[in-house]
Amino acid sequence: MGKALHKLDLWMDDFTIKKKFYIFYVVCVLIPLIVTDSVVFLTTAKFDRERREHEMSNIASAVEYSLSSMIGNAGEIGNSIYTNRDFEEFLSKRYTNSAEYVAAYQNFLSGTLLENALGMNSMIFTLYTDNDTIVNGGRVNTLDKLRNTESYLQLNEEAKSKGLFFVYDDSSSRITRERRVIYLQRLDFYDAETEKYLKIEFDYGSMVRIIKNMNYDNEVLICEGDRILLSNGQYGSYGSEFQRLDNATIRDAYEHTISLYGTDLTIYVKPVENSFLTSIRNELPIILLLLVANVIFPFWFVQIFNRSFTKRITELSRVFKSVDSDHLIPMPCEDGKDEISSMIRNYNRMVERTNGLIETVYKNKIREQEILVGRKNAELLALHSQINPHFLFNVLESIRMHSILKKENETADMVSKLAVMQRQYVEWGNDSVSIFQEIEFVKAYLALQKYRFGERLNYDIEVDRECENFKIPKLTIVTFVENACVHGIESKSSPGWIFVRIGRQEEGLEIEIEDTGSGMTEAKLAKLQNNMRNASIEMLKGGGRVGIINACVRLKMVTENRAEFCVEGEEGVGTTVTIRIPCLQEGKTDAESIVSR
Repeated sequence: MGKALHKLDLWMDDFTIKKKFYIFYVVCVLIPLIVTDSVVFLTTAKFDRERREHEMSNIASAVEYSLSSMIGNAGEIGNSIYTNRDFEEFLSKRYTNSAEYVAAYQNFLSGTLLENALGMNSMIFTLYTDNDTIVNGGRVNTLDKLRNTESYLQLNEEAKSKGLFFVYDDSSSRITRERRVIYLQRLDFYDAETEKYLKIEFDYGSMVRIIKNMNYDNEVLICEGDRILLSNGQYGSYGSEFQRLDNATIRDAYEHTISLYGTDLTIYVKPVENSFLTSIRNELPIILLLLVANVIFPFWFVQIFNRSFTKRITELSRVFKSVDSDHLIPMPCEDGKDEISSMIRNYNRMVERTNGLIETVYKNKIREQEILVGRKNAELLALHSQINPHFLFNVLESIRMHSILKKENETADMVSKLAVMQRQYVEWGNDSVSIFQEIEFVKAYLALQKYRFGERLNYDIEVDRECENFKIPKLTIVTFVENACVHGIESKSSPGWIFVRIGRQEEGLEIEIEDTGSGMTEAKLAKLQNNMRNASIEMLKGGGRVGIINACVRLKMVTENRAEFCVEGEEGVGTTVTIRIPCLQEGKTDAESIVSR
């Protein structure tokens, strides 16, 4: 064995390093990797596909169960009313005057628990009858109030006795426009000649929250045909018309069909991104086993190369690491006629000349750079330490006030949002975040403030999709939103709005934060405008609006003082802050651009 290795040593010494690496790459790296990766890929892809199908099937079944349970309760109540003679007699009776009807109405409702039962399940029921002696109002109305609604027209068009309808603006008054979920049942068990109906309206927002509270990572869409009725994602806004499906939206999604009271619904469960990587982690034992199998043969072949040049390459690599130190280390071995020996000799000549340069020029330059970087880091740490208590105090104050005034368990939801905010405060390893991440933080903050102010606070956020991946300093936008909330909405007794708009301009980004709060005088506007444009580290030491100045300082630092600030407003009307950030062209700077992708 030893004699055979010696002959291989002599044979390999006749090849150039380039040919040796070609042989090593093909035999020991390329072929094993192709075989191993092919097996791993095919195996992992198979298991990943089966696992995702199973998970999405379970999610679809759970969503079906939740919907069936909620709507099934309405059906059971409808069947109880359908066969209840007391309801039939109350709706069919001819009343001589309004007083007689009102007395009968109050006596009838006082003897039933249906209203309480429906209220506990986020449902509102209304009875309709073709009896012109009743008085419209409360839980009973004449049929005229129902005839022009979409659900009534669909039920009679399809000639059904009951049905479930998802409609947009099913209100006869047409005053409000919103999504509605209606269960409508004809009450003709005793008398088929007089039209009588039971309408149960579900709380659309509660249905969306039930799906979202399942906390699935997968996006779930519940559709009727190509209409998206319910979703735990971006399609659950009850104030807009139902959106339509396209093929791209449900590509690779799991499909499950159900029928509820004659309405055919399809549940789509979209796969989670990067699930393939998760599958690879799950199959790690198999991958490790394949790697071990592919290491034994390459290791034996590497031993042959090692006797020819690997030892010298390793030694050369070790001395190359001294490049990071203050003094380069020469290599003693210069024997041999191949390329490695020539490289060692050239390296030693370079060491001799470079060591002199390090002592005279480079070493002093490094010291200057270290001092500059240390100063910048100290300034950023000082800014970070000021932001943390400023925001945390306001959030905790909101939770405290809510707990004292409301005395309810919604505090758990507030603490959840606080966790999102607190995570932003403590993770200062990278001061830059995407606009998408910053906007998520803004939403969490405004949701917390919504608990505090209730109907006094409303907000709307508009972000161009092409701007979501741009980077900005952490807590920049939320600082101005917090200022608008505390100094604008808090001091105003009537309801107010906060608008956040982010768009791409020709030469950069434009961020606009507007509130309809109490506003400011011209003098205060001018002072705030001056402070923002001239924000500096020294100004932070004087106190005042630390958060605004802090955000302006960091924006000016990362844009080399090219960020622009504009404040407009009117006392009693509101305030608008506009921030314009320049876009640096790709490759123009060696630092990370504030708005680079």
